[in-house]
Amino acid sequence: MKTPKTPAVSRRTVLAGAGAGAVASAVPLRHGLAATALKVGVLLPRSGGQAQIGIECQYGADVALPILKSEGYPELEFMLGDTETKVDVARAQCERLIDAGAQAIIGCFDSGQTMAAAQVCEQKNIPLIVNIAAVPKLTELGYKWVFRNFPTGPMIVGDAFKNQKKLFGATGATPKTVALLHVNDTFGTSLAGALFALAPRFKMPYKIVEKIPYDPYGRDFSAEVRKVKGAKPDALWAVSRLNDAIAITKELVRQRVDLMGILSTGPGWYENAYLKATGKYGNDVVNLIPWYDENKPMTQKLKAAFKKAHPDLLLTTNQTFTFDACLIAADAFKRAGSTKNTDLQAALRKTNLTNNVGLGHAIKFNEKGQVPYVPCGAVQNRDGDLVVLLPQEAATGKPIWPMRPWRKR
Repeated sequence: MKTPKTPAVSRRTVLAGAGAGAVASAVPLRHGLAATALKVGVLLPRSGGQAQIGIECQYGADVALPILKSEGYPELEFMLGDTETKVDVARAQCERLIDAGAQAIIGCFDSGQTMAAAQVCEQKNIPLIVNIAAVPKLTELGYKWVFRNFPTGPMIVGDAFKNQKKLFGATGATPKTVALLHVNDTFGTSLAGALFALAPRFKMPYKIVEKIPYDPYGRDFSAEVRKVKGAKPDALWAVSRLNDAIAITKELVRQRVDLMGILSTGPGWYENAYLKATGKYGNDVVNLIPWYDENKPMTQKLKAAFKKAHPDLLLTTNQTFTFDACLIAADAFKRAGSTKNTDLQAALRKTNLTNNVGLGHAIKFNEKGQVPYVPCGAVQNRDGDLVVLLPQEAATGKPIWPMRPWRKR
């Protein structure tokens, strides 16, 4: 795989790097009905521990521009910010983008960094269109400028329970015990809390025998994997990031931890870099995650454009929900006919998009700025590809469950 690079600066793209407070000042600020482009700050982790995922999110924004133009939407002009995978930098970069002229912000992938950006956008009365971030309180604090088309932690966990039952029923293989291994950041802690809170309601057929939080930026996960091995679970439920998912997989193989399967709710295990780094040992992981709908016309346009731009990469959640965030911004701008903040805010509140990419019937925000239900699917790693198992109407293959033992790969 080629090493991804931060997109180059162009007529429609201005980079706001750390410490570059006035870098976008060369682009004149445009407000009102005469504006021909909406300046959108795309704030993502482009360096640090989450850089690879942030860069892949940017790819979704890049391919959005020509597609949206072909669909008759007005122009978006990107201004890029790097959170460096740090909450405090995310806050500072959001401020710099807005001070430099950004009229809306898209970001930030990470829940903690997105919370920081939300506080800034709320203070400055600038719309924040969330591409990826699951922490529930993001849309529970009464913010008026935050709009999220992404499932909350409880939504992700609730759909994970439902899809697990379907998977177990379809294959006739049901784990009796599960170990939970999760990152101890805002996202991981939120999902773990939702899992234990919702488990009684769904009456799952297994018992969670071990809960193992860990630092996603650690280098050695042997101790955590030993805890998994010691608990002797039938299956492992993982909430991870990218680099730790790779390291944990290799450690599971090294310690010969045989499992019925690995269930992932979160990034890491389905990423392009994960599939490349783990090879055959990355096979058969079932990712219970927000995904794209193969049946939507806009999905086919995105897949074709992404394949042309990045023939060595697979379309994932990262590009899907970043693309949809750009679509939301362009649609609101078109209906508002203005870059004025209150006009954009009013248009965003009236969003009703059905020809998007993600699973779900429509993008419509409630009074909290949240799409009330964003469905998740079940996607399995399969020999360097990603096979949709659920929902049934979007399935592209049948499950391999239990997963193949390490020694037989």
